[in-house]
Amino acid sequence: MRTRDINKEEIVKQKAIEMIVNQGVEGFGMNRLAKECGISVATLYIYYSDKEDLIKKIGIEIGKKFFDNMFDGFSADMSFKDGLRNQWENRIYFNLNFTQQATCFELLKHSTYGDDIVKEITGDYKQIMTQFMLAAIERKELISIPYEVFWSIAYGSLYSLLEFHREGKSMSGKPFILTDKIKDEAFNLVLKALTP
Repeated sequence: MRTRDINKEEIVKQKAIEMIVNQGVEGFGMNRLAKECGISVATLYIYYSDKEDLIKKIGIEIGKKFFDNMFDGFSADMSFKDGLRNQWENRIYFNLNFTQQATCFELLKHSTYGDDIVKEITGDYKQIMTQFMLAAIERKELISIPYEVFWSIAYGSLYSLLEFHREGKSMSGKPFILTDKIKDEAFNLVLKALTP
């Protein structure tokens, strides 16, 4: 039996992420991946049992990295304003510094593999964010609203701004860069909408 080559495995993961981002989940295939990596298809099966296994493992790995970044400097005991600011900064950092991985994760999250990937990675995150929200509501720093409404308001505008930044233009086609001024303006409006 052939042994695993960690460097080759990293190349496979990076190339798979690149292909998923550029060609979509449905356009992704093991034969094409092997060709892009300059290896045999049999070599892929040293690392992954099949295409589904590869996609799920990559999604889980990126997701864990994403959620580890979300916890950087964060505590469920923070004030709502400080905690939300921390979450915005961490999400911006991940999206700007790991753009291809962030894009791949979004694609996988909304694919047929999404439920399995999300179920595997969100346990601690859900628990900590629930504690954070309940504590903020109890301190009267956050209005009590359904989680889905909270998420849409708290992060929806941020992800729209990140998308404009990634594309380099706004919906009107005007050049766009996410600056601190724009970020702060959006954050303050979000804070105003969510606080009593």
